[in-house]
Amino acid sequence: MQTASSLPMPVWFSTFAQAARYNRTRIGIAITLLVILLAVIGPFVAPYEPSAFVGKPFLKPSADFLLGTDFRGRDVLSRLLGGGIPVVWMSFASASVGMVLGVTVGLVAAYSRGWIDQVLMRIMDVFLSIPLIIFVLLFVSLIGTSEWLIVLLVGVAHMPQVARVTRGVAADIVSREFVEFAEALSVPRWKILFGEILPNITTPLLVEFGIRIVWSISGIAALSVMGYGIQPPNADWGLMINENRGRIASRPLAVVSPALCIALFAFGINMIAEGIAGTMSGANRKSGGEQ
Repeated sequence: MQTASSLPMPVWFSTFAQAARYNRTRIGIAITLLVILLAVIGPFVAPYEPSAFVGKPFLKPSADFLLGTDFRGRDVLSRLLGGGIPVVWMSFASASVGMVLGVTVGLVAAYSRGWIDQVLMRIMDVFLSIPLIIFVLLFVSLIGTSEWLIVLLVGVAHMPQVARVTRGVAADIVSREFVEFAEALSVPRWKILFGEILPNITTPLLVEFGIRIVWSISGIAALSVMGYGIQPPNADWGLMINENRGRIASRPLAVVSPALCIALFAFGINMIAEGIAGTMSGANRKSGGEQ
């Protein structure tokens, strides 16, 4: 009988725990949690309603407005505290959509091989040739700027790269003995893909997930800066940059503060991804030494 302490941990959790031994991973976790905490708690501690007009446009920082006011006379600090949720949830959601779609395509291609592999990868190459921003703008300009539409489109834009990475790392696994044994037992294909192959490629996929989040952060923020993301009067860090960039020379806080939050969020996620990549390379060196 297995006790709670002897139960095996999920592969992804074990990998993440090993990566947490690296200082860069710990720094990344701390920065990421700080930004997420700011986004979640911010709306509840904001001194004013983020969309409320509380003063004259572009007031200097003062006791009433610690970061000054924006181009419409709204409190910059309140909009900063209330504008993190869209960037955080949309980045994680779009990266998750891209991973689900890309991993599925990559696993099917690697396991099927032959003409199915070739057709799927050529389709992915077509998608990969279209830059993320252009792909999203093409549909957003026609359909609208719904948050869930942006999440879906950014996720689909991530799919081809995730599929290529998945296929690359899964290609060495599909010919292993335990896969052949599962086939001999007539295990359903989907169970082989997600129960036998997927757990053995968790670490590189975790690294790729971190990279996709970073790309999602920059892509979603860029859409808001261009006016195709979150729409006014909603608070959003990218939108704040777009609204106040005309006075960046004289009132930089309205632009620099949200840009800094976006940069810190991307930096924290990137540090975590590097830590997981370090775990993977360390395991490879160890296995190579044992051979």
